[in-house]
Parts: sequence; structure tokens; C-alpha cells
Amino acid sequence: MYERLRALHPDAHCELTHKSTFELLVATVLSAQTTDVLVNKVTPHLFARYPDARTLAAAAPAEVAALLQRLGMGMYNQKGKNIVGLSQGLVAHHGGEVPRTLAELTALPGVGRKTANVVLGVAFGAPEGVVVDTHVQRLSQRLGWTVRKTPEEIERDLCALFPRSAWDMLSHTLIFHGRRICLARKPACAACGVNALCPSAFHAEQVGRKTPRSRGQAVAAAGATEGKAATKTVKGVQAGKVAKAAKGASAATGGKATKGSSTATGRKTTKGSSTVARTTVVRRPGTR
Repeated sequence: MYERLRALHPDAHCELTHKSTFELLVATVLSAQTTDVLVNKVTPHLFARYPDARTLAAAAPAEVAALLQRLGMGMYNQKGKNIVGLSQGLVAHHGGEVPRTLAELTALPGVGRKTANVVLGVAFGAPEGVVVDTHVQRLSQRLGWTVRKTPEEIERDLCALFPRSAWDMLSHTLIFHGRRICLARKPACAACGVNALCPSAFHAEQVGRKTPRSRGQAVAAAGATEGKAATKTVKGVQAGKVAKAAKGASAATGGKATKGSSTATGRKTTKGSSTVARTTVVRRPGTR
């Protein structure tokens, strides 16, 4: 099935625009929860001002974040801090150059396993694992290559299924197919060149998603939580009203206590009267 996918996307490649390994590293960090299209609009302006690790390392994170914000980049504060920090790490420990090992790359701020393997695969042709982004995760589940849920577990399954020589191109191929055919919503199964082999063909959208039952249980749990909060609020309001009424009644009697109670409020009872006024009693803590 993988060979068929490769034939469908012979031009599959990393779609982050870059002119150097440093630019690739920064662009990959910026691509977290952001489309490659937006990153490719931002990086020309960023690298025009900070062309290498040394210039970016000398920049103030707030200044870089402000530039990213103006260019429409989300999470600009954290990303600005990360790319300045990783640049400082490159200058301090690697002579301003991007290292070639997973351990050294992941020691840099903002660089996780996925980013490191993008750089190792694209720049050096030596990935130490499979890049598992949202597309790779979705397609791996739909194609029946894994039933795992986390990127780390999915990566282990894919590394066991495919030889190391295929790891880099496997990711690019799945990402291409995921962006063009096997979409998250309304996948184009009828137009897919591997629909005859895919175990999820024509019902792929449901694979990996929560079942209606589990979604219903989640909604019910949320409703129960809200109900408890509402009940607590009502009880609080009622308690407040009782306290307020007791305080008002106490003020009406001048704060005097009626014999036989710790604190008594209410109207004075006329001696010999057949009608007894209603009395509200509020006990002090610890009394019976």
C-alpha cells in the first residue's frame, strides 16, 4: 500500500520553504499548530531581519514576538522565546551550526522529537524516527498500520513496520496524501488511489474519533458537573437569605435575647394574649 501511495505522490517533500538548515529548524519550530502556508509567509520577513543563529540569538524575545504577531503568527510569545533560545543554544554549544543528532537537537529550547526528525531527515537524510504530525497520525490509523493514540506510540509502530530508509519519505508521503485526499473531514475516498486496499475506505472519517456513546457520556458528565455547581449556588443563595432575615429580625428586637434561647428574634408577646407571636431562633455554634 505504501508503494502505491508513493506512486500517487512522487513529488512528496517538506513544504516548509528554507535556504539553510538553520532556516529549516526555525521554520519547523514555528510550524507547531500552524499551517506551512502561513509559516512560509512569515519566514522571509523574519530571516531578512535575523539571517542566522548569531543575529537571532542577540535579539530580544519580545522584539521577535512582536514581529511574529504583526505577521499573523499564533503563539507568538512562546515561539519568539523558543527561536531566540534555540539560536542562543546553537551559538553557545555548536558554533552557530545545527547539530546532527537527536539528543543535541532536542536539548534546544522548543525542539521536540518531531522537529528534530524533520531536520535530521530533510537536511541530513538521517532521521532517527518517523515524523508523526496530525496527518501521519490520522492516516496511519485509517490505513490500519496502528491502533495507537499518541504520537510516540504511533512512531514506534511505524518504525517497526518500515525500514529506516523509508522513514523520511513515509512522513512526506502521508502528509501529502492527508492534505490532498485523505482529509480530516470528508475524505475523498472515491478519488483515492488506494481505496481498494484501505480498510477504512468510505468510512474513514469515523476512524480514530470518539464514538457517539463516549461523546454522550462526556456531555452527560459535563452536565452533571454544571448541575452540581448550580445546586451549590442555589444553596448558597438560600443560606444568604436566611442569614439576612435573621439579622434583620435581630435588629428589630434591639438584639435582645428571649429567655430560653441563646439568641431570639421576633415580636414581643403580650401577657395574657391568646395569640403568640412567631419567634425565630438562631443558635450560637456549639449550642443545642
